[in-house]
Amino acid sequence: MSLKAKIEAVIYASEEPVTLAQLVGLLGDEAQAELERAESAQQTLSLNETGAAEAEPTLEPEFDADTAEPVAEAEAPEAPSDLDAGDASGILATETNPQSAEQADTAADSSAATASAARAEKARMARLRAHFRVLLDQLIAEFATPERGLEIREIAGGFRFATKPEYHDTVRGFVKTLKPPLKLTLQSLETLAVVAYKQPVTAPEISEIRGVDSSAVLGSLMARKLITTAGRKHVIGRPILYKTTREFLLKFGLKDVAELPSIEEFEKLAGQFAEQEEMAIGEPPQGQRESAEERPESEDEAEPVADRVIVDGRLSALPPAYDDAADDPSAAEAEIQSGESQ
Repeated sequence: MSLKAKIEAVIYASEEPVTLAQLVGLLGDEAQAELERAESAQQTLSLNETGAAEAEPTLEPEFDADTAEPVAEAEAPEAPSDLDAGDASGILATETNPQSAEQADTAADSSAATASAARAEKARMARLRAHFRVLLDQLIAEFATPERGLEIREIAGGFRFATKPEYHDTVRGFVKTLKPPLKLTLQSLETLAVVAYKQPVTAPEISEIRGVDSSAVLGSLMARKLITTAGRKHVIGRPILYKTTREFLLKFGLKDVAELPSIEEFEKLAGQFAEQEEMAIGEPPQGQRESAEERPESEDEAEPVADRVIVDGRLSALPPAYDDAADDPSAAEAEIQSGESQ
């Protein structure tokens, strides 16, 4: 299994973003061996190319132009075999304290070796981090192709697998059946936004911005691990400061708080929403426009309901009026009842 495949497996299996330091600590030995093999292969290749390009020169003796005989090599001067007695006595005189000189040389060599080892280790770690970064960039490029439904994102200082935005609706329908989403009230969202944009911020400052007391909402956000304390402010009373947490970055998919939308972007979005609402209010829906076109225009056809109530007794619950008294059944019934009573 290649090192890049192991990195992919570790990122996929981890629930939290995997950092470069974690990868170096887990797979550093394998990465070091891979780098050494690559360097050895490169050196062997360069030596082979150099040997094939350059041939070793042959040495030929030099000849005299007059005699046509080889010129004899100049003899090197003989080195003195023994030291003079005066020189030896001078050397012995200069070595007054050989033990202290040896200790000083040993200490200097030890400190130099320690500093050299620290520099070598630092350079080795930098090489490993650069190597892992190259492998991660290759993985990110491989998963960025349209054939892949996942991608590797850099979130909260590490790397984690995530679904691509174009498959959001499909994945959302599936995730809803598995785990309930994070639900925040409007008060919690307002308070969290104030903390995110003004952090570190105190509770009185949050309440002043929102116009209401936010102590209970802060407790709820701390229970959800979206905010945490960040010390105390150096003013009278020393109120507690609040800031967002790493869990906040994970829940909202942010690399850091610098990726939050700016206030100008919010104002632009608010203006667009306001224009859409004005257009929707000023122009009635299609159904209302059709019903308005079908309404009668004459006053007779559009008779008010109040007039019909007065005219028609069935609508007003009053007894109807008759032109001829003989046609009124109530009058006949009254005469019958009076006769029976007599």
